[in-house]
Amino acid sequence: MTVIRLTRMGRKKRPFYRIAVTDSRKRRDGGWIELIGYYNPMTKELKVDNERVDYWLGVGAQMSDRVKKITGR
Repeated sequence: MTVIRLTRMGRKKRPFYRIAVTDSRKRRDGGWIELIGYYNPMTKELKVDNERVDYWLGVGAQMSDRVKKITGR
């Protein structure tokens, strides 16, 4: 199954997350299919390509709980 979830980037105690489409069997920071945005919790900055999110949801991808909460969907 394909999942839209967060991939952690940044350094120690300064997290930065990319919103990625990946296979659910891969590890959190494993390979991804497509990057569709990012989220910086330090500055509350969020950028998401809504067109690509709609596409992936249309073909059967599931959003993780955290991504649902952040994007408000």
